[in-house]
Amino acid sequence: MAGQQPMYILGNRNKRSRGKDAQSINILAGKAVAKAVRTTLGPKGMDKMLVDALGDIVITNDGATILREMDIEHPAAKMVVEVAKAQDDEVGDGTTTAAVITGELLAKAEELSEKGVHPTIIASGYRHAAKKAAEILQTITIDVSRDDRETLRKIVKTALTGKGAGEYRDFFADLVIDAVLSVAEEVNGEVRVDVDDITIEKREGGSVLDTELVPGLIIDKERVRPNMPKRIENAKIMLASFGIEFHKIEKDAEIKITSPDQMQMFVDQEERMVREMVDRIVASGANVVFCQKAIDDLAQYYLEKAGVYACRRITKSDLQKLAKATGATLFQDVTDIRPEDLGSADLVEERDISGAKMTFLTGCKEEKTASLILHGGTTHIVDSIKSALNDALCVTAVALEDQKIVAGGGSPEIELALRLSEYAATLKGREQLAVAKFAEALEIIPQTLAENAGLDPIDKIIELRAQHEQGNKNAGLDVYTGKIVDMYENNVLEPLRIKTQAINAATEATVMILRIDDVIAANSKKGSMPPDMPQPDMEM
Repeated sequence: MAGQQPMYILGNRNKRSRGKDAQSINILAGKAVAKAVRTTLGPKGMDKMLVDALGDIVITNDGATILREMDIEHPAAKMVVEVAKAQDDEVGDGTTTAAVITGELLAKAEELSEKGVHPTIIASGYRHAAKKAAEILQTITIDVSRDDRETLRKIVKTALTGKGAGEYRDFFADLVIDAVLSVAEEVNGEVRVDVDDITIEKREGGSVLDTELVPGLIIDKERVRPNMPKRIENAKIMLASFGIEFHKIEKDAEIKITSPDQMQMFVDQEERMVREMVDRIVASGANVVFCQKAIDDLAQYYLEKAGVYACRRITKSDLQKLAKATGATLFQDVTDIRPEDLGSADLVEERDISGAKMTFLTGCKEEKTASLILHGGTTHIVDSIKSALNDALCVTAVALEDQKIVAGGGSPEIELALRLSEYAATLKGREQLAVAKFAEALEIIPQTLAENAGLDPIDKIIELRAQHEQGNKNAGLDVYTGKIVDMYENNVLEPLRIKTQAINAATEATVMILRIDDVIAANSKKGSMPPDMPQPDMEM
């Protein structure tokens, strides 16, 4: 109104972008994240070296690991990182694929937006296309039996190809399958696999081929005293979250000692308290103790005299694994100890692995546990192999649970692109444009595979389309020969869930970014101006 002062809703420390500007910046940020990991896709993909503030180095081509270590600030870019994280949590592999598809969907949405198509129409079309893609994928799946070990081997080898363990994929295939089968459970007629039941311990030194599978649990701890028994058969295991030591009073207190006798009484009382704790443990029948906190020197002595095998400073995650494997209850206090709550194992022993002592538990009560001891020449090699094996374990578990797989090498994406393009032609309205662009976006996967292999992506996409139009649904790109081959016959197989999860997560993240038309960045520090909106500058 005339003559009135203007009213400010936002403080001057806030920075705001809206409308087309906000959408353009968000899309640019998402595309930049996808571009950062795109060169790592496929067997011929390159690795990234990530160096943190402390100088620690990570060398990997795993999309989730790269994006997690990159310290990304832009809010829209973080949404793409979440896509890779969700893919990693759900399937364990295909993280780069999910991020790259997200970036390409955003790029195609930007093209439509520049032509005047409203973001809401694009979002609706994308969701429609993703739903149709899931239906099309069901028509190209291949059923796999839980007992089909040979097909499982092909799945594992596909997951390991192009990663740190790729050179040893034949060796690792059987180890991975045995590990997954050893922890698989049948629940209501369906197979369930918890990959967390498989422990992976790393040891530098020796050859990669020295890696072994142990049918039990490994704890990276040694006995607290060398004179304790090194081997306990028919172990009765106690898990303690409390320290086996004299407990100091929590409040400030002052004790006045006026004579040596009083001092001796004080020391004797401490000793009695520790002795009573150990006596309770021994009386319960426990001959193996895993303690989350400290074990007092005096308690160690008494445990040693009683012939008890004891380890201290056990991590909470390891205690949870021990509880699940041995059937033990985690005790919160020494007064809670009951013989019926102890766990059991046929054998607990200390072994020397590459100069480091570790505790092995075999013949556990619950049985559903396994451990892999990885060997390698350097820390970086062992870390790389562990990351690759973790992917392979997750992929194998998914294949066992779903019993549905698809061919790899970009063949599902090309088939989806063709079928979705045909479907788009049957639609009316502007959603048709979004579905068509969705189809084009999926071609980014075989296109990137070709680029990373040093091949001409245009030629290879044309060849792939021709093969699929002739009815060869499994035709994909062999990056080693540059030829278009039947990927099923070429033993390149992936679980169906890798594709469905990647497409669904990428679609949802893209839709969320497209629906944002206003970005308000606030600076919480009073008296200082806000920094500029983080720019999506991620050239690598």
